[in-house]
Amino acid sequence: MGKDWWKKSVVYQIYPKSFMDSNGDGIGDLNGIIQKLPYIKKLGVDVIWLCPVYESPQIDNGYDISDYYQISELYGSMSDMENLIEESSALGIKIIMDLVVNHTSDQHRWFQEARKSKNSPYRDYYIWRDHPNELQSNFGGSAWTFDETTKQYYLHLFSKEQPDLNWENPKMRQEIWKMMNFWLDKGISGFRMDVIDLLGKVPDQMIKENGPHLHEYLQEMHQATFGTRNTMTVGETWGATVDNAHLFTDESRCELNMVFQFEHMQLDKQPGMHKWDLKELNLIDLKDVLSKWQDTFAEDGWNSLFWNNHDLPRIVSRWGDDKVYRKLSAKMLATLLHGMKGTPFIYQGEEIGMTNAYFDSIHDYPDIETQNMYKERISKGYPEKDIMASVQKKARDNARTPMQWEASKHAGFTQGEPWMKINPNYKEINVEKDLKDTESVFYHYQKLIRLRKENNLFIEGTYQLIDRDHPNVYAYKRVLGRQALLVVCNFYSKPALFEYQRKAPLEIQILLSNYKDSSKNINHLQLRPFEAVIYQLKE
Repeated sequence: MGKDWWKKSVVYQIYPKSFMDSNGDGIGDLNGIIQKLPYIKKLGVDVIWLCPVYESPQIDNGYDISDYYQISELYGSMSDMENLIEESSALGIKIIMDLVVNHTSDQHRWFQEARKSKNSPYRDYYIWRDHPNELQSNFGGSAWTFDETTKQYYLHLFSKEQPDLNWENPKMRQEIWKMMNFWLDKGISGFRMDVIDLLGKVPDQMIKENGPHLHEYLQEMHQATFGTRNTMTVGETWGATVDNAHLFTDESRCELNMVFQFEHMQLDKQPGMHKWDLKELNLIDLKDVLSKWQDTFAEDGWNSLFWNNHDLPRIVSRWGDDKVYRKLSAKMLATLLHGMKGTPFIYQGEEIGMTNAYFDSIHDYPDIETQNMYKERISKGYPEKDIMASVQKKARDNARTPMQWEASKHAGFTQGEPWMKINPNYKEINVEKDLKDTESVFYHYQKLIRLRKENNLFIEGTYQLIDRDHPNVYAYKRVLGRQALLVVCNFYSKPALFEYQRKAPLEIQILLSNYKDSSKNINHLQLRPFEAVIYQLKE
């Protein structure tokens, strides 16, 4: 296994609570994932990113960890986790786990001890102040909560049940290294690192992201844990920019392999406002941002490629057409992303074109972020109709409705009562139906994954944006020697003309299209709604 194996990989993200329930309690679990490993293998991916399955009160769906060394009973046992690692490995599939170390649950033993006394040996594992400042929680409201026992405020950049760890404390950091090595010794192949750019926060200076000691901590982490192992690491960095991303990913700095940057995923919100304040996506803005990040890592570093995850709405509902052209637009968006340079991440259900749920009631969106926003905006007099339109478009729960396996009751996800409502369209959109349809979204993803593994152009080819100002078409080339890939995507439902303004190549071959009869006339290409084609060119 080469050192950079993750560059050739495709990752499948699993949100365990909503993936597959094996015991009828309405909650997905580890044995449910094991049951579906043949399906994941059939898709062709070779890495699973597993969202948190640690012991947790589930205030934030597992991102509030009360014991890093235990598996939550909701999901199974440590034995089940070991079986998942073993059976995945037997199929050539690696596991990376979520690393949530910006904060713990307030039920974690460290915090329970820390809040007892100012003299507790665990007191300095967290951040306490006599007086709060204006720092705001990412979930709304103040980032400080008063603790009655010791008459001080503690910091939480998320919910009050998620107190922030104090990364300035070397003893606390040693505990984190010990925990990470415990899981690496179990046989996992790396980590997806939750809000990793918050570790260096300096609350007294109102600094959340990219604090002055952040990279020292990451380099120490690298040296103490995964740096001596052949692993994959990707950091969630909402504060990453093209100017600082290399600090995380430059190989000589010994920090991380990749980061998730979210600049492209913020293009449909009003500038300077919250994600709930919607605006239409401008395709040229998307071209500029994605191309900028392709250029940033053109020579060194590496991109993560994604449209979806557990914190984002379904991409086919967001930037595609989830009604008339669902299949075509889902395939187009997949083609556009997977043709780029980087490691693609597929979120469960994306590969069958799952959509947002469009529930009518706020009660059907249990996520704490959405609930807090709803209460806050109602109290400020926002019209409920406008709030619900934002929720239906952008709420994290849009990605968290249970996986749609078949058309039977509860979509084949559970024999019990599901923890969250099933998307009502499960009879039309499900795995069983996609596997029977050779033209399905699933098989389009399967072909994209196979192309990446069979053709080195997808891995090593340079990226060149074509016709940046075209308002409807996103086209780019990947070039390696005399070979090139031309990816042409009509981003909208209206027909569009694309003209390849260069000398005609010697040979043109269609590697993949979401229509059966796409044209090879790239000098004058009439594209149908959401048409997407990958051409191989010999120039």
